[in-house]
Amino acid sequence: MHEYSYTNNVLTGEGVELRAVAQEFGTPLYVYSKQSLLDHCRHIERAFEGHPHVTYYAAKANANRRLLRLIAGEGLGADVGSRGELYLALESGFPPDRITYSGVGKRDDEIAYALQRGIHAFNVESVEELDIIDQIAARTGTRARILLRVNLDIDAGGHAYVSTSLRQNKFGIARQQVASVLRGASALPHIEVRGIHSHIGSQIIRGETFLRAAEALVAMVRELRAAGIPVHDVDFGGGFGVQYRGYVSHPLLPVEEPEEMNLSASSLIKAVLPMLRETECRIAIQPGRSIIAHAGVLLVKALYRKEMEGKVFLVVDGGMNDLIRPSLYHSYHQIVPLVVEERSHETVDVVGPLCESGDFFALDRAMPRVQRGEYLALMCAGAYGYVLSSNYNARVRAAEVLIDGSRVEVIRNRETIEQL
Repeated sequence: MHEYSYTNNVLTGEGVELRAVAQEFGTPLYVYSKQSLLDHCRHIERAFEGHPHVTYYAAKANANRRLLRLIAGEGLGADVGSRGELYLALESGFPPDRITYSGVGKRDDEIAYALQRGIHAFNVESVEELDIIDQIAARTGTRARILLRVNLDIDAGGHAYVSTSLRQNKFGIARQQVASVLRGASALPHIEVRGIHSHIGSQIIRGETFLRAAEALVAMVRELRAAGIPVHDVDFGGGFGVQYRGYVSHPLLPVEEPEEMNLSASSLIKAVLPMLRETECRIAIQPGRSIIAHAGVLLVKALYRKEMEGKVFLVVDGGMNDLIRPSLYHSYHQIVPLVVEERSHETVDVVGPLCESGDFFALDRAMPRVQRGEYLALMCAGAYGYVLSSNYNARVRAAEVLIDGSRVEVIRNRETIEQL
């Protein structure tokens, strides 16, 4: 599971020195470990202990085609949120009947495209969306399978921008309306109701939060069946948190205490599985971050040290256009030198080159003293990294490479100025 570690004071991925990778391919650079990705897929699958289920990888987390092909090869399905993600999933080998389509704003052409390709189901967000899907299915001569997304009004904790199941959020149907909406959906001629879906948030690190959600879903299935509404599938969503702090360690690095100690998607699944089994439904989940986050790192190069009235800024060649999570969500990524040695520690702001005060990777972070020209790794950057990158300040997007044993493969070329 942990494919990144220090060997002879040099950070490696699957035994490959990341310093050599940075020198060969340049920075900023996204690096992924194939073995880490496969290990995380397999740990999640084993957690179900043979119970009928489908794991739909949330393609929004990282949609690189090479990585998608690896995940599809492990037998997982895909959850998509746009025509583009659906196209990439199909091109990468995910069978249409193992693809679900989520999102509050599905366009008519996207719905038609998904119906014509025979996806397993839409996760439906509103009554009007149900009616539109029914009309488009009629026009295309198809029948749409749907799960109704339920807003459970559960506070998942964490940043407000990754909360998705509070009554003030835009997602899902209020739980007290679910029965009437599903009854109406069952009467639509081109709709097949499969069940219910929930997704309460992202980067959830408390097991009790998932237990509350599972308990609410089980109770809802009982209520729906008592009302004569069949439920075949329960999609529990994703949001399984991962460890960001202290992911790699070395005696010469500052100690970071993981707040997510002993946390894994498989342990969270095992905690809720006994309860979800009570529904006697096919269970589905939608992990994204918990499959790909630990597999990826972002490598950057130190450009300048700047000291101003006791404040130290370490300016690097990557910025919020490459990895926006720290600026957007105040997210934490461990930042470590690719080569460690005896040196003093200091408190710095790690900032990027963009014309924004919000362009930072870390504020008031304890780190070994870093000099111009040294390389750094932002750990656990495989999820919501490249997919959220941009061309702000007309900066080209980073390259992506995959480590597979001793082999390093370019899986996305660095953009060129001419491509802007």
